[in-house]
Amino acid sequence: MLAMDLSSYRDLWKTRGVMALLGSSLVARLPVLATMVPLSFLAKDAAGNFGWAGVVAGAYSVGTAVASVVWSRMADRKGARKVVIGTGMAWGASMAVVALLPYSWYRLLPVAAAIAGVCVAPVTSALRANWPRIVHGSRLRAVYSLDATAQELLFVIGPMSGAVIVSFASPRAGLLACAVTAAATIWWFGILQKPGTAHGDHSAPRLTARELLFDQYRTPLLVAWACLVMGFAAMSLGMVAVADLHGNRLIAGVLEMVAAIGSVSGGVVNGALPGRHSSYVWRRMLALAALIAGCIFVTQSVAALAVMMFAAGCLIAPTIAAVYERIGELTPQAAHTEIFGWAQSGGMVGSAVGSAVAGAVVEAFGVRYAWVLAAGLAVLATLSLLRVPPHRPLDMSVVDGTAVAA
Repeated sequence: MLAMDLSSYRDLWKTRGVMALLGSSLVARLPVLATMVPLSFLAKDAAGNFGWAGVVAGAYSVGTAVASVVWSRMADRKGARKVVIGTGMAWGASMAVVALLPYSWYRLLPVAAAIAGVCVAPVTSALRANWPRIVHGSRLRAVYSLDATAQELLFVIGPMSGAVIVSFASPRAGLLACAVTAAATIWWFGILQKPGTAHGDHSAPRLTARELLFDQYRTPLLVAWACLVMGFAAMSLGMVAVADLHGNRLIAGVLEMVAAIGSVSGGVVNGALPGRHSSYVWRRMLALAALIAGCIFVTQSVAALAVMMFAAGCLIAPTIAAVYERIGELTPQAAHTEIFGWAQSGGMVGSAVGSAVAGAVVEAFGVRYAWVLAAGLAVLATLSLLRVPPHRPLDMSVVDGTAVAA
C-alpha cells in the first residue's frame, strides 16, 4: 500500500511563485464561473422565457470557445501579461454593458454575450503554461493535482456565488459584481505573469496550429480530454434527470456536491502519493470508466448513487491532473499556453455536445443511460490514450524510446 508523502505539498508551498499564481488564478476565475447563473436569469427576466436564456448562454459559450485559442496563441507569442490584463479589462467592461442593457433591448443580449465571451481572459491556459517553467520533478505531478482539485472547488463555489447574489439582489447586480471583481482579480493574476515576449526557446521554429494539434501523442490526449468532458456533461444531466425522477430538484445539487467532494479528496491524495512507478494515464481513465459504469446499476436509489458518485469522483481530479501533465510534458514550452487553450475550447465544445446527446439519450432510453453514455466515452478516451507514454519516476519520461528529462 502506497504511503502518502505530504512533502510535495510543503515543497510547493516553499517554491517561489506557486501559491501566488494558484491563489490569484482561483480568484480570477471565480467571477467568470459565477457569471452563468445571473446571465441566464437576466435573459429570462428580459425575454420572459428560459428558451432565450439558453440562446444567450450558448452565444456566450461559443464566443469563449472561439476566442480561447486566439488569446492563448497570442500569449505564447507576445507574452501573457498584456493579453491576460487586456482581455480581463475588456471582459469586465463588456459584462457591465450586458448587465446594464434595458430589458426592452433583450434581442441584443446574444450579441453582447458573445462579445463578452470573446473577451474571456486565458487565465487557465496561462496558469498551466507556467507550471513546467517553475516546478519540476515530482512537484510537477503534485501541482497539477492541486490545480485540478482547486478547479473542482471553483465549479462548486462559482455558480453558487452567482446564485446567492441573484437570490438576495438581482441578476443585474450579480453581473455587475462579477464584472468589477474580475477586473481586479484578473489584473492581479496578470501582473504575476513574466513580462516580455514568447515563452520558451526564441530560436526554435514556431509550430503551426496543424503541427501542434496533429501529433502522435497530443492528438489522442486532446481527443481523450474532449471525450472526458462530454462524459462529465452527460453525468451532470443524468443527475438532473434523477432528481426529476424522484420529484426533488435538490437531489441534483447534492449529487453534484458529493461528486465534487470525492474529486477534491482524490486530488489531495493523488498529489501526496510518492509516484515511484511509471504512471499510465490510460489506467486512470479505465478505472474511472469502471466506476462510472457502476453508477448505471444504482440510479433507482439516491443513496447508492451518491456512494458511487463519490467513488467515481475520487478519480476525477487525479485523471484530469494526469491528462494535464501529459499534455504539458509532450508539448514544446513555446506552445504551452496555446495547447491548453485548444484543450479548453475542445472541452467547451465537448460539454455542449455531451449535454445535447445525453438529453436525447435520456429521453429515448431512460435515466441510467446517461451513465452508459459517460462510461462509453471514458472507454473511448482510454483507447485513445493507449499509446501515450507514461509519466515516469526519477524525473524522467520516455518519448519514442528515448529518455528525456521531465
